[in-house]
Amino acid sequence: MTASIRLKLLSLGAGVQSTVLALMACDGTLAGLDGAIFADTGWEPPNVYRQVDKLEVEFSRAGIPLYRVSVGNIRNDITDPESRFASVPWFIRNPDGSEGMGRRQCTSEYKLRPIGLKVRELLGAKYPDFRSVPRGNTAEQWIGFSTDEIHRVNDKQANLYTTKRYPLLDLDMSRKDCERWLRASGWGDTAKSACIGCPFHGNAAWRDLRDNHPEEWSDAVEFDRLIRKGGARGEPLRGEAFLHRSRVPLDLAPIDRVTANEWHDRQTDIFDELAEFGDPDGCSPYGCRSGEAA
Repeated sequence: MTASIRLKLLSLGAGVQSTVLALMACDGTLAGLDGAIFADTGWEPPNVYRQVDKLEVEFSRAGIPLYRVSVGNIRNDITDPESRFASVPWFIRNPDGSEGMGRRQCTSEYKLRPIGLKVRELLGAKYPDFRSVPRGNTAEQWIGFSTDEIHRVNDKQANLYTTKRYPLLDLDMSRKDCERWLRASGWGDTAKSACIGCPFHGNAAWRDLRDNHPEEWSDAVEFDRLIRKGGARGEPLRGEAFLHRSRVPLDLAPIDRVTANEWHDRQTDIFDELAEFGDPDGCSPYGCRSGEAA
C-alpha cells in the first residue's frame, strides 16, 4: 500500500514577509518545509528576480527545492491581441465623468492558478492537466500574512487536499517586525513584490520607479499609454483606463504627493533607531536613557 503524501509548501512572493518565512525555514526556526513555489508573472521588477535567485541559494543549502511556475507574461498578454485575455484592476474614468475599476483577476490567474497546479502535481495528480489529487495526499500551504494583514486571512478550505497556515501570525510578527528581522539577518534590502505596472502601487513606489529605475519607469509609462482603451483582447472600454488612481497619464500623475499612509510609514520607531544605530547621544553619565539618576 502506497503511503500518503503530506507536504508543507511555501507560497513565495519574494517580498518582505515571504522572504522571512523562507529564511526561517532555511535556518530551522520553522521546521519541515518541503518546498517553495514562486509564481512568475513575467513582469516582476529585476530586484524581485534577484531576490528569488538569492533565496534559491539558501534553499539549496537547506535541501529545500524551489519551484518556479508561470502561465505567461502578463504584460504581453495584455498588450498583444494574439495572447490570452487578462483582467487587471485599472482605474477607470467613464464617459460621464464617473469613476470605476477593472476586475481584479490577475492575482488568481497569474499567481494562485499556477501555484495550485504545482501543488496538485507535487501531490501526485497526473499529467497533463494535474486535475485529480489521489485521496489522502495533502499539503499545508504557508502564506506570509503578518499581523497587520490579518484582514486578508481566509481560512475557508477551497478543496480537500490543502490547508492554509500563517506562520507569521503564530509568531505574532508585523511587517515592521519582519523588516527588523531582515535587517538583523543581512537582508535589509528586500523590496515589495509586485509587477512593474501594478495599479496598487502607492506614490512612494511610483516615485522610486521614476527616480531609481528609469527603464522600469519608462516601461510602466508606455504600458499605461497602451491600456487607455483596455487590453488588446476583448471589447474596448467606453471610458479610459489608467495605472494611477488620479486617472491621469502616469507621467503626469501627482506621484510627488505624500499620502497620509506614507507619512505614517515614514515615522521613525525609536526601537528601530536604537537597534540599528545605537544611542544617538552615546553613553553620557549625565544623560543615561535608563532613567536612573547618575
